[in-house]
Amino acid sequence: MKISRILPVMAISLMMSSSVTFASGELVMGDQGTEVAEVQGQLVQRGYDVMTDGDFGPATVEAVKSFQETNGFKADGMIDSVTFRALVGRDLPENLSHGSNYISRRIVNTSMQYIGVPYVFGGNNPRTGLDCSAYVKLVYSQVGINLPRTADAQYEVGTPIATPDLLPGDAVFFETYAPGASHVGIYIGDGNFIHASSSKGVTISSLGASYYSTHYLGARRMVQ
Repeated sequence: MKISRILPVMAISLMMSSSVTFASGELVMGDQGTEVAEVQGQLVQRGYDVMTDGDFGPATVEAVKSFQETNGFKADGMIDSVTFRALVGRDLPENLSHGSNYISRRIVNTSMQYIGVPYVFGGNNPRTGLDCSAYVKLVYSQVGINLPRTADAQYEVGTPIATPDLLPGDAVFFETYAPGASHVGIYIGDGNFIHASSSKGVTISSLGASYYSTHYLGARRMVQ
């Protein structure tokens, strides 16, 4: 969504950098280590088909989701303190060791939770509908990054990224119904991005698709 307005880039950048609060008290897909192996061991004991290799991959995510659903927890596939205690029987360590791309993985994991939410122009509520920029703002806010509300304003913050350098979690922008950035999504890897499409709601599309490749404007990395 684009609304024409001028926002001071410096002020937005300061706001964004001061609002970043990277939580470390949970495990997400891509993490590795002893705690992951402990969780996998407990899942195996409960009959789930996972490897106890300490590598938090897709199979572990699906097993965690299933366990969470069975126990009435939020089924997001991420191991928070509640899920960890229910499985392992002790508190999740507060200072977990994560890879350098931890926040990017959290952005992608969070973005997937809204697949199927309908598109509503000007919508701000994930229960009733979101437009593209409200969706991106919501996802980033859940990892502690505060973005402006509109696509054109979001395009003015972060670090410009060339297409060959795209990484999961980067914001990708398109020039659609108006000059400048008027549509935005989140790159998730393998040439794909997730976005609130006006025709399908929150969905995954390919940057190589004819429409998006011809309307692609650029990308920004919001994680500093």
